[in-house]
Amino acid sequence: MAAEPPAPSGTFPARPVRYHGAMIDHVSLPVRDYAKSKAFYQRALAPLGYELLMEFGSSCGFGAGGKPDLWLNGEPKGHAPIHVALQAANRKAVDAFYTAALVAGAVDNGKPGLRKDYHPTYYGAFVLDPDGHNLEAVCHLPE
Repeated sequence: MAAEPPAPSGTFPARPVRYHGAMIDHVSLPVRDYAKSKAFYQRALAPLGYELLMEFGSSCGFGAGGKPDLWLNGEPKGHAPIHVALQAANRKAVDAFYTAALVAGAVDNGKPGLRKDYHPTYYGAFVLDPDGHNLEAVCHLPE
């Protein structure tokens, strides 16, 4: 049997996968109102198993399993928004993240649902945080 051709550059694999050992160790987001953003992320990330793990002055790190991998840095000057996608254990966690984020003050940027143009089982939800950063929760697994 012939091997499958490689996926085109810039696309996800056709098979559902859960990504482990991601290449990115951590991400830092600049935030204008540190206290407001810290409170928002504490509420919005709880359904994904993330909690506040470290804090140094106007910087704090959120993570799961004891390792902070999402940092907020208080920077009152303007900045360009960025996109951060956080892996969810399942689709229910994506839904719970979306609801928690909206309750915490996020703006809808894409309701939970399949994004089949990314790959057949890509299930994600998008919100804008208090600084306009595009925050996504995604599950690559079926159901």
